Amino acid sequence: MIQFRIQPDSEIPASTQLFNQIRFAIASRQYPPAYKLPSTRALAMQTGLHRNTISKVYRQLEEDGFVESLAGSGIYVRAQGHEGGSKLQSPTLKQHPDAYKIVQQALDELLSQGCSLSEARELFLAEMDWRLRCSAQVLVAVPSYDIGAGELMVYELEKALHIPIQLVPMEELTTVLDKTSSATVVTSRYFIGDVEEIAAPKAVRVIPLDIYDYSKELNLLKTLPKENCVGIVSLSSGIARAAEVILHGLRGDELLVMTTQPKDAYKLQAIVKRAEVIISDQASYAAVQAAVQAASEDIIRPPKLIKVDNYIGTKSINLLKRELGLG
Repeated sequence: MIQFRIQPDSEIPASTQLFNQIRFAIASRQYPPAYKLPSTRALAMQTGLHRNTISKVYRQLEEDGFVESLAGSGIYVRAQGHEGGSKLQSPTLKQHPDAYKIVQQALDELLSQGCSLSEARELFLAEMDWRLRCSAQVLVAVPSYDIGAGELMVYELEKALHIPIQLVPMEELTTVLDKTSSATVVTSRYFIGDVEEIAAPKAVRVIPLDIYDYSKELNLLKTLPKENCVGIVSLSSGIARAAEVILHGLRGDELLVMTTQPKDAYKLQAIVKRAEVIISDQASYAAVQAAVQAASEDIIRPPKLIKVDNYIGTKSINLLKRELGLG
C-alpha cells in the first residue's frame, strides 16, 4: 500500500498535498485503471486527516475525471483516453459499440504473429486508415502553466518515434483541432481529463501517457545522510513541485530540497554550489553539466549528478508506437 504523508507546517493545504500525491500515484501507474482507492477511514488513519477532508479530495478527483465512484463498492481509478474506447462516431460504431474493441484486439494479435501492416490493412481497412491518418499529426497538449512538461514529452517522443511532434498549449487546442481533419493527441495522465473534454467533440483520438515512477531515484534518496541537500532540475515545474512533496513524505525535514528549471540560471547556480546530489531529466542534463563546469572553481566537492532515464513510461512509448503503426 502506498504511504501518503502530509506536511502539517507546509503552506500547501493538506487536502492539496493529498490530492497531488494521489494524482502522482495514478499518473505513474502505481494506481492503475480499475484500482480501488483506500477507504476514507484507512486514509484518515494513515495521514491523520479528517475523513471529510479525504472525501473532499476524492470528490475533486472524480470531478477531474481521475476516478469514479461505484455505489456500495468504493472509489476506482478511471480508464482514460484511448483505454476507455474509441472516439469515432460513425453510424456503424453507434450500432455496434463493441466492434471497435474487437477490431483492435484482432489487429494486435495479427501484428504479434508477424503480420505486416499492409497485410492487416487488407483485412481491417477502416481501422488501418484511421491509424495511418492520425499518425500524420501527433500533438502533445499540456496547460500553459506547465509547458515544460510538454517540452519534455516532445523531446522524448521525437527521440523514440522519429516523427515530428507538435506541442500545443491546452488553451489553444480547440483552435488547432479546428484546422485538422485527423490527429492523435497525447498528454500526461495529470491533464487527461481537460484534454479529453476539449478533444471529444472533434472526434479526435486522445492517448494518455504514463509517467516514469522514479523508483530507482527514490530508493537512492532513502539512503542519503541527514541534512544532505538534493537538487531537482526539470523542464516541468509540475514535476519539481511533486518531487518536493514526495521527498518530504519519504524523509520529512531530514533533507533540504531545492528545485528549478534549467532556464533559471540563478537558481541552477545555487543548486550546483549547495547540493550533494542533483537529479535531472534528460533534456536538462546538459545545462546541469555546464553549470557544474562553470562553477568548478567555487566547488570543493562537485555534486553527484543523476540523469533520469525517461519522463514517459516505457510501456506508454510502446503503446503509442503500436497505435500509430510505427512498431
